[in-house]
Amino acid sequence: MEDPATIAQRLDRLPWSRWHWRVVLALGAAWVLDGLEVTIVGSLGAVLERPDTLGLTASQVGWAGSLYVAGAVLGALAFGRMADRLGRKRLFLLTLAVYMGATVATAFTTGFTGFALCRFVTGIGIGGEYAAINSAIDELIPARVRGRVNLAINGSFWIGAALGALLSLALLDDRLLGPVLGWRAGFLAGAVLALAILVIRRHVPESPRWLASHGRAEEAERILGSIEAEAGVPPVHAPAKVERRHVPSWREVVHVLVRRYRSRSVLVLALMVSQAFFYNAIFFTYSLVLTRFYGVEAERVGLFILPFAAGNVLGPLLLGPLFDVWGRRRMIAACYALSGVLLLGAGGLFVAEALTAVTQTLAWSAVFFLASAAASSAYLTASEVFPLEMRGVAISLFYAVGTGAGGFAAPALFGALVESGSRPQVFIGYAVGALLVIGAAAVAWRWGVDAERRALEDIAPPLRP
Repeated sequence: MEDPATIAQRLDRLPWSRWHWRVVLALGAAWVLDGLEVTIVGSLGAVLERPDTLGLTASQVGWAGSLYVAGAVLGALAFGRMADRLGRKRLFLLTLAVYMGATVATAFTTGFTGFALCRFVTGIGIGGEYAAINSAIDELIPARVRGRVNLAINGSFWIGAALGALLSLALLDDRLLGPVLGWRAGFLAGAVLALAILVIRRHVPESPRWLASHGRAEEAERILGSIEAEAGVPPVHAPAKVERRHVPSWREVVHVLVRRYRSRSVLVLALMVSQAFFYNAIFFTYSLVLTRFYGVEAERVGLFILPFAAGNVLGPLLLGPLFDVWGRRRMIAACYALSGVLLLGAGGLFVAEALTAVTQTLAWSAVFFLASAAASSAYLTASEVFPLEMRGVAISLFYAVGTGAGGFAAPALFGALVESGSRPQVFIGYAVGALLVIGAAAVAWRWGVDAERRALEDIAPPLRP
């Protein structure tokens, strides 16, 4: 059987090629879809309050966001375990199909109950994507560029956000469809994009690392050979006898997380919880803040999301290489701490009524230039620091716990704070989010893992067979 260490060496030695670009495009599109979904709801939040659409209240808009997050938590837990048992490829095809079906159904809802249910199921599909795709990305991308590629892919959420903003602007325009039909067309557009991604994703192979660990040596060798041929590298055959490794039980997973890698578990949990609260608290109620406190028309909210999305895309792209050069520990701690400090400053200006809709958006853009890189590094860390046999379930567990604790409560809480109409009340939410990420920065500095340019098997050796 192919030795997993040899597989790692063969994958890590590959020059960047068109094959790698295809993997990035096919798998990174999951975050584009997530960004599209979240932004459509964020942009349409005020529109969905109209009596001629769904007639939702601000609190119901917040709860719909929370239920989407709750679905993502459930999806991560259910599908993350399956990704370790059944493989990365089966799961990133299945989860995309779940997302697509639920998104189509959302477009035909007529009230809060149906809308909330569809958002919940859509979240299940997106949550399942995180574990399978983060596992596949790290197992297929060379170690020397793994940090920047992972951050850029996670940051592609905001390409979807920009696309969602543009769609909302176009579809809500009375000269095209208008608010009554435009919001439905927005969800249907997401389903069409998902179908196109499903076609592309079918050509992404299974992870050779996963195949070898499940005794499928011939298939791993065939895939490795095809990847090497496409990258223009002569294949290397260096078989070694290894035992097939079993998928650890839940008891074994808990033992590894709590005993063997306790400090890493604390690290990932802190990063996940803080970034989930930070992001979901602000973005799920983005349109409500603009319409309630700055008088922005609901149909024009998308214009304000574009610069915000640009900051979020540029952060991981421009800062990502530094995670491979300066190292994970320094960059994660710096991005988390600075984003928290900047949010406190922007929140103080918000309370003092010193900002306009434009300057508030620019302030948020600066904050999330750093916060986007920070949030992406949380997913990078979760996917790097645990063994291959439990990588999928580890990602899903920390995503579920972190998002459940930090993400589920945040949209509903902020929806209620915004509905109060009180700027000091809203600032309390900003302050909580800022303090959480500053605390996570301290944890990253103390227990961060220097994973830059190292093979995954070196960072976290395989468990015993």
